[in-house]
Formats: sequence, structure tokens, C-alpha cells
Amino acid sequence: MFENLSDRLERSFKLLKGQGKITEINVAETLKDVRKALLDADVNFKIAKSFTDTVKEKALGQDVLNSLKPNQLMVKIVHDELAQLMGGKAVDINLKGNPTVILIAGLQGSGKTTFSGKLALRLKSKNGKMPLLIAGDVYRPAAIDQLKVLGEQIGVEVYTEEGSNDPVAIAKNGIKFAKQKGYDLVIVDTAGRLAVDAQMMNEIEAVKKAIDPHEILFVVDSMTGQDAVNTAREFNDRLNFDGVVLTKLDGDTRGGAALSIRSVVDKPIKFVGTGEKMEALDVFHPERMADRILGMGDIVSLVERAQEQYDVEEARKLQKKIAKNTFSFDDFLSQIQQIKKMGNLKDLAAMIPGVGKALKNIDIDDDAFKGIEAIIHSMTPAERDEPAIINGSRRKRIASGSGTTIQEVNRLIKQFEETRKMMKMMSGGAGKNLAKMMGGKR
Repeated sequence: MFENLSDRLERSFKLLKGQGKITEINVAETLKDVRKALLDADVNFKIAKSFTDTVKEKALGQDVLNSLKPNQLMVKIVHDELAQLMGGKAVDINLKGNPTVILIAGLQGSGKTTFSGKLALRLKSKNGKMPLLIAGDVYRPAAIDQLKVLGEQIGVEVYTEEGSNDPVAIAKNGIKFAKQKGYDLVIVDTAGRLAVDAQMMNEIEAVKKAIDPHEILFVVDSMTGQDAVNTAREFNDRLNFDGVVLTKLDGDTRGGAALSIRSVVDKPIKFVGTGEKMEALDVFHPERMADRILGMGDIVSLVERAQEQYDVEEARKLQKKIAKNTFSFDDFLSQIQQIKKMGNLKDLAAMIPGVGKALKNIDIDDDAFKGIEAIIHSMTPAERDEPAIINGSRRKRIASGSGTTIQEVNRLIKQFEETRKMMKMMSGGAGKNLAKMMGGKR
């Protein structure tokens, strides 16, 4: 995500850093390079030009030329303007109404159905909502089945009307059903449609008019770049939606949609899809995204993700085990499961300042823990609890059972013992503050 843009911007700022004396010409050259970087990222030309003109005006106004560290001041100005370009601050979803009705719209293949499931899960787990999903896509044969599967996966009921081809009636009946059953949130999934298809656009307008939703979210595939922005304008003219959702932001995207869409439709980006897992949905924070684009990482989001998976009571138990040196392979396995729930490993690593760039050309498989898990699962309960009893014959059996080598088993046991020693050392000092640091959200 944004790797090419980040590299280009870094090179642009080096033009300033290498100068003995900073002049207005140097600043202009740097910003010309910044503009090229934005255009390569598929940002609209007018937006890119307006952006660099604003940065230049602020840079000269803030006396960058006489600054001791002009390149750093320039980075700060670009950072602040990038955040402003993407909306300035995060905007909450509207959850007023009982039930709250949310209408999902977008192009074919943009990821609306998957997003509908992700949103239902997020609002159920984080906001304590009781959601109902309405299957309003009557055109794509697998759409209803897909929503049913997602609903079952996240424990959310899906309202369907088999055989019906009237999305307006389905939406109205679904909301009526939600009121009867006491659901306080309704998410209406709709068919993908092209902005040039007048009949389909009239239909989504009719759905909007019939159900009068509290929130309309426009879902866009961020990999489509400027096309996504142009489509958003067409949809907004017809629906006057409340916010944008960018899906597939974890893919090989140049970032043009994220940087341009707010300026074009004057509507906030509210959510971003960051992976295939149902939990991989984040609130969009413009400042944090600007941090990541400029290679500053995103520690705040990383901590928030950790807090979401963190159980304070379990932490206390774990702390006691560490203090008594009884931390076991079962505990180790539990920690791995929590890390996996946080999301894509490479995406997590990229949130740490400097690490994202270091890992740019390294592929981190989401199955990186697979071998470790297989080895631990091949151990007996006694072996997991007390690794010291794992002799040569046991190691051979564990390797055979896990499909790994004895060397890999030996390596894991050695690393585990070293980790346990380090944890024991930490438990007297910094380790005691772990629950206090991480427990703020529970």
C-alpha cells in the first residue's frame, strides 16, 4: 500500500536535504517532483497541482529557506496537507435511529457484500449492536449465498426473499422484519451497478427513497484509482451518500483514490478494508495514513489493534506464570493466536516506523506461524507444560507428527527457552506495567 508513492516522496525530500543553501528554486524543484509522484500514484492532475501550490505557499510562508532543517519542515508541511487532502480527521458512522438503517452501494466487484459482513461484525463486537443483514442483490446468482455464508461466519442473521426480484420490496420488508424481531441495526446489501446504467441507478435511488436510510456508504475498489473517483462523483450526484469505503487497500494499490476522492465528492472516507479476514476493517484516519505514506509508521493503530485482542484478566494470569517461570507452550500458542487476529503480518510490521521500508521486498506469509503451531500441536499436554522432558525420541516423534525436521523442533524449543528466560527477567521491572499499558480498552 502506497509503497511507490512513499519511495518517490522520500527521493523528493532528498533534493532539499542535499543542498548546501536552500533557495526558492530548490523548493520549486522538490515540489515539481512531489507533483510527479502524486500523478504516478494516479491522483487527479488538478488535485496534484493544487496540493503542491498550497504546500509551496505554506513552505515559503513558514520560512523554510531560513530553517536549520528545511527538509524536515517541508516533510511536516506535506504531511499536514496530505492529511487535510484526505479529510483532516476521522468521521464516525451515523448510528442514530432504531433500527439504524445503512444502505451499501457501489460498482460491480467493489466488495460490497464482504464489506457488509465486515461492518456488521465490527458494529456488533465494538458497538454492542444487534445487526440484521438484508440480501438486496437480486441479480448476481451467488450474492445471496455469499451473504448467508458470511452471516453464519459472524453470527448475524440474513434476511432473504427467495425468488423475489424486487430490491425495493426486499429492503422494506427486511426493515419491517428487523423491527418485529428487535434488531437495532439493518445493513442493506445491494447489487453492483454501473453509473452509466440508467435503469440500475434509478433502482438504487428508489431503494433509498423507500427506506430513507440513516447512512449511505459508497464502496469503492481502491485498486481502480481515478476510475473509482469518477464513479464516486456519478453515484454521489444520484444518492448524495454520506461516506466512502475503500476496499482492497492491502493490495497493489497506487493510492490515487484515497488521495483524490475527498476533494472530488467532498465526502469523508469512513472505512478501509485491509485484508480478506472479516476483522480486517479499519476506521479511516487521514493523519495516520499520511504518517504511513511518509514512512513514519502508525504506532497508534498498531496499539489499538493489540488492545482489541487483549484480555486484561488473561494478561494477569500470564504475568503470574511468567513470574513463576511456568510460561508454557500452550501460553505461547495462545499469544500466537492473538497476534494472528490482529491482521496481515506485513501490514502490522509496516505500522512500526522504519520497518515497513525494510520489509518492502520481503514477502511475509500469513502462514508464517504454521510450522510453529504444527510442532506445538504435535506435543503431548505434558510436553507443552514442561519442555524439559522432551528428549531425543520425543523430538523425533514431534517432528514426524508435525511434518517438520528435528532441527526445526530443536530450534523452536531453544527459542522458547530463551524467550521464557527473557520474560522472567522482565517480570521484575517493565513486565509489571504490561497490563497497565495495554488494558485501557477493556
